[in-house]
Amino acid sequence: MKQVLRTSFFAGILFLAACSPRTVTRIDPAEQIDISGSWNATDSRLTANEMTTQILGDKWILNHVSEHSKKPVVIVGMITNKSHEHIEAETFMNDLEKSFIQSDRVGLVQSGKKREELRAEKADQQTNATQSTMKKFGLERGADYILQGSINSIVDAYKKKKTVTYQVNLELTNIQTNEVVWIGDKKIAKFVKN
Repeated sequence: MKQVLRTSFFAGILFLAACSPRTVTRIDPAEQIDISGSWNATDSRLTANEMTTQILGDKWILNHVSEHSKKPVVIVGMITNKSHEHIEAETFMNDLEKSFIQSDRVGLVQSGKKREELRAEKADQQTNATQSTMKKFGLERGADYILQGSINSIVDAYKKKKTVTYQVNLELTNIQTNEVVWIGDKKIAKFVKN
């Protein structure tokens, strides 16, 4: 009988814990909250802003402007996730693009699927738009430089403690000459205790 009462008591506690109300609180997206210790939106935004500042503060941009008398045009290429966890690299790429646009020091052209969608729209306009509003092929702005890189991680864990170090490596390459004009990295280290 005592066993049945004890089991019923624990079952009741588990039931009450499961029925406790869940609360959701809206927060400022710029607020820095790190719940899991994993890569998050704050890491993406801060890394993109810092790396864009590094890129735009380097001598390659002055060399380009003095040689061509115009600001360079950049395309954000593939940023590969080589870390131990799922990281949506496209979010980081979007943060980089946003930082470039806000700086107004470089031009930015579309890449990847977005560019393919634009070209498909131009193709559709060739048969479905009026002559005066149709956008023509062959008038795209060509990029001078491509930004590529990777997101890597190193995990060191023991019992209920771990450190996670993320390293983002980026390279800016002159598309015409294949010359690497800038290399940079940003590290983020986190200590997680469970």
